[in-house]
Amino acid sequence: MGDAARGRSKRRRPKTAAGRRRAETWRLKKLLEIEAEYWDRGIDHVAGVDEAGRGPLAGPVFAAAVILPPRTPIRGVDDSKRLPAERREALFDEIRDTAVAIAVGAASTREVDQLNILRASHLAMLRALRKLPVQPQQVIVDGLPVPQLGEDHRAVVDGDEKVHCIACASIVAKVVRDRLMRMLAGRYPGYGWDHNAGYGTPDHREAIFELGLTPHHRRSFEPNMQLTLQLPI
Repeated sequence: MGDAARGRSKRRRPKTAAGRRRAETWRLKKLLEIEAEYWDRGIDHVAGVDEAGRGPLAGPVFAAAVILPPRTPIRGVDDSKRLPAERREALFDEIRDTAVAIAVGAASTREVDQLNILRASHLAMLRALRKLPVQPQQVIVDGLPVPQLGEDHRAVVDGDEKVHCIACASIVAKVVRDRLMRMLAGRYPGYGWDHNAGYGTPDHREAIFELGLTPHHRRSFEPNMQLTLQLPI
């Protein structure tokens, strides 16, 4: 367990409702610090960008771009990976209703195979930004700098844990992708995409071994595919 994980494991949930409200207010204040740097300079349209679906064996990679009104935190927003599905869905609706602008972009499975997953993720981010109905004055992206976005953006490692608008984008991208994978699960039953979202869970790998690959599987993830196809029955 890393230092950050140990730190999270030591956090104590406040026992009283008032204590929990204070803790959430403090957490949101920290999440808004980077955006506040821009708002204080009169830069109101700050877009957070994040992706979902870099690791799965199947399905496209999605990215979302979200611009929220200045100093308008959404309580409960966090890195999408830390939230249960029901909470993500509820927050998605609140983000959609609150946002100044919101957009989603994707790169197909074929593009993942042709470009590699990193470049496909960057392409999805670029598409999301281009679809925004409001032009962002500043872009903040999760992770490392993205060459396709040009020089006028800021990259924050673990941004989905540290920056409010990126956390919102992570929720939007995750919810939209999960909805698509549930829809595809109806067309390709047996792979468990309704609950594993295309990730390499044991049931998904076993289904590939038994049923073979679909058009939505990423052939470029060769080591994972080879491991799966060698599973015993």
